[in-house]
Amino acid sequence: MEPSPQLSAVLFDLDGTLLDTAPDMIATLDQLLVEESHQPIDYEYGRAHVSNGALGLIDIAFGELEEAHRLSLRDRYLKLYENHLATLTTSFAGMDAVLEHLEQTNIQWGIVTNKPGYLTEPLLETLGLLSRCACVVSGDTLPERKPHPRPLLYAAELIGLEPASAMYVGDASRDIEAGRAAGMTTVAATYGFIMPDDDPGAWRADHYVDNPVDLINLVERYA
Repeated sequence: MEPSPQLSAVLFDLDGTLLDTAPDMIATLDQLLVEESHQPIDYEYGRAHVSNGALGLIDIAFGELEEAHRLSLRDRYLKLYENHLATLTTSFAGMDAVLEHLEQTNIQWGIVTNKPGYLTEPLLETLGLLSRCACVVSGDTLPERKPHPRPLLYAAELIGLEPASAMYVGDASRDIEAGRAAGMTTVAATYGFIMPDDDPGAWRADHYVDNPVDLINLVERYA
C-alpha cells in the first residue's frame, strides 16, 4: 500500500500491542485457578490467548462450563484483575521510543481497545500514558466493539481527522478487520499475543512489524 495521504495519527490496540499486560493478566488467572482448586496455567500458553480477554482466558483455563458459571468466573477474574492492573505490566520494549517519536513529529496517537474503560483508563493513568494520548476508545465506549469499525471511526472523530490519514496497529485479526473496514492503514503487530494456530499473514494487513521500533521507519514513510 502506498503511503497516501499524509499520516496524521497512529491508533493502537492496547493489550498485546501498546502494553505487555500478560504478566498481570496471567497472574490474576492463576490466582483464580488456585481459588477454584485448580493448577496454575502454563504461562506461555496463557500469554498467547490474552488478546481474547477475560472470557477467553476463562475458557482455556476451565474448559467447557455452564454459561452462568462461566460468567461468574469472568466477573470474579475481573474483580481480582482490577486490583493488579499495573503490578507487572509495562510497555513493550521499544514502544516508549515510538511514542516519543510520534510526539516529537507532531503525529497524534490514541488507543482503541475492547478492554472496558474502568480497567483501561486507570491502567493508562498509572503508567503515565492517559494524559499523553489524544483519545481513548474502550470496549464499552460505544455499543459496537472491534471487529466493527465504529470504534476506530469514532477515534478519528475525536481527534478530528479523516480515517484515511490514520494508521491502526493491532495484534489480532479483529484489529486488522476493523482497521480495513474503517479505511485506515493497518499494521499487524506480530510481536504481540499471537495464538499458535493463528496466521497473521492471512489477516491482509497493509504492513507487519515484528518489533515496536519498526513502527518508527514505517511512520516516517507516511510522514
